[in-house]
Amino acid sequence: MSAALRAGALALLVTGMSAAAAAHEVRPAYLELRERDANHWDVLFKVPAKAELRLGISVCLPERCVGSERVARAAMGAHVERWRVACAGGLVGERVAIDGLPVTRTDVLARVERADGSSQTVHLTPDTPDFRVTGRTSWTAVAHTYTELGVEHILLGLDHLLFVLALLFLVGSATRLIGTVTAFTIAHSLTLAAATLGWLSVAQAPVEAAIALSIVFVAVEVAHGATGLAARKPWLVAFAFGLLHGLGFAGALRAVGLPDDAIPAALAFFNVGVELGQLVFVAGVFALLAAMHALARGAARNTWAVAARIARPAAYAIGIPAAFWLIQRTAGFWS
Repeated sequence: MSAALRAGALALLVTGMSAAAAAHEVRPAYLELRERDANHWDVLFKVPAKAELRLGISVCLPERCVGSERVARAAMGAHVERWRVACAGGLVGERVAIDGLPVTRTDVLARVERADGSSQTVHLTPDTPDFRVTGRTSWTAVAHTYTELGVEHILLGLDHLLFVLALLFLVGSATRLIGTVTAFTIAHSLTLAAATLGWLSVAQAPVEAAIALSIVFVAVEVAHGATGLAARKPWLVAFAFGLLHGLGFAGALRAVGLPDDAIPAALAFFNVGVELGQLVFVAGVFALLAAMHALARGAARNTWAVAARIARPAAYAIGIPAAFWLIQRTAGFWS
């Protein structure tokens, strides 16, 4: 293996090992405003926390809003506050902001539940820490918000990305890659829709453990030279494990919630966002392989040959953090 290929394999190994500590650590805060009547709202604010320490962010409502005493409690990895506010004239058209957000690396999912059953969901970031409460959300706003959430979820979901990466090392050609990724997409779309709409109910902890197991399975296949079922029929393995990954996506989407007046659009565009994020990741991997091919100076015929030459170290880079997650998530059943 040339020096360039060894360097690339080492980069993959370091990236994979660091992923073990980072998976699922990026958690957004959550703000819910629930309308009781035209002038009164219940507020729920959930902030990521560690022990007694919580992020220094707070909700900023219009000055004319008067709040009741807050009830606070500690939840698993979060600080939760509830209170009620009286806002003469309502909140429609008013600005709601998260103070302190621009100096953090945290996002906030803000959800407005109206008395008529409709809702508004907004994704706030350090660059856009505020929003205006609308009377009724347009489908274009729903499309933008849920597409953005889908992209963010897949790009921050290192376990899902490592599974896709393992599939890349498994297939060995563009044709097989297209079929395999298509099977994975169809499978996770099915279970994402079924679980989100309440047609299928599965505990999230076993699902997360099974997702880690799926990564280990494919990584072992790659490390052993891809001679088993996964190598012969990668589309079948991608479809089977894609059903599990769809349940994982559904857990994230349930945490955000779907607007009652635009459920099909929100679900569809979240899935579109997941696919866009997945394509961005695959394109990035191929760009890295192409750069390694250029640096190898003829040591490999093409990018697929580069992938074959670094497949074994890459399999360990993928499999080691996945095995760690499997142990960690399985142990979490009893904690």
